[in-house]
Amino acid sequence: MIKTERLTKHYDSLTAVEDVSFQVGPGEVLGFLGPNGAGKTTTMRMLAGFVTPTSGSANICGHDVAREPLAAKAALGYLPEGAPSYGEMTVRRFLAFIADLRALEGARREQRLAHVIEHLQLGGVLDQTIETLSKGFRRRVGLAQAIVHDPPVLILDEPTDGLDPNQKHEVRTLINDMARDKIIVISTHILEEVDAVCTRAIIISRGRIVADDTPAGLAARSRYHNAVSMQLEEPRQLAAARDAVAGLPAVAQVEVSERDARLTALPRSGATILPALSELAARQGLKLKELHLESGRLDEVFRSITA
Repeated sequence: MIKTERLTKHYDSLTAVEDVSFQVGPGEVLGFLGPNGAGKTTTMRMLAGFVTPTSGSANICGHDVAREPLAAKAALGYLPEGAPSYGEMTVRRFLAFIADLRALEGARREQRLAHVIEHLQLGGVLDQTIETLSKGFRRRVGLAQAIVHDPPVLILDEPTDGLDPNQKHEVRTLINDMARDKIIVISTHILEEVDAVCTRAIIISRGRIVADDTPAGLAARSRYHNAVSMQLEEPRQLAAARDAVAGLPAVAQVEVSERDARLTALPRSGATILPALSELAARQGLKLKELHLESGRLDEVFRSITA
């Protein structure tokens, strides 16, 4: 597993990370979230052995990162922020160089190189130098070097940064496939990434952990948890619908968006309001484009926790 105990990093008078402790086991995909400057990247760098903690410890698969750095790094695949590489190398030469560093040989080497080239769709750019690649392709090369040796632990800092929607979907599918037998930590500020691939999320703010829960558990903290969103076909019905919905005893608040003729009803604590709203819509003769129950909004929870 990954294990940190009271991990702390000071830069002179600045405390970047303070007293961070958590464990991640096989099969978990942990989303490590926080606003810019919260300490995400510093924590990832300490886990990967690129930054030395001021105090505390980090452990990868039973190996202390500070005392057994080579053993810890052998078990680790790391995609750093920005995915630095050698711009003058071709993609083919760079991946071969990484395979050399990871001591891959023979059939195993060929199999792993073929695997990452196929799954990250690098075949068309193998003979291009990295400096000529688009940001998205450079990100894919960075991910390829992280997984070429098939490590049991992956630490990925913004793995879909710079990718278009189709490429993001492909990378997320790859992460989900790998998650069956790996420990994966993803540092991100993209909340949709948490919904898409993570089984657990830690939120860090000002260097400290402020939340540790499943994505569903975090969403349940939202004031929009079990809210009902209703979009009308006829905008002229919006005012009357708002008054009728606001009159329901279990509704605490109604938010209205005139732009798309939508109202969102927020329930009183613990209340279930979907059946009542569905019945009201039928009784009032409201013409609906959409009626759905919200699980909660991670962005609203994120703001309330880190503000």
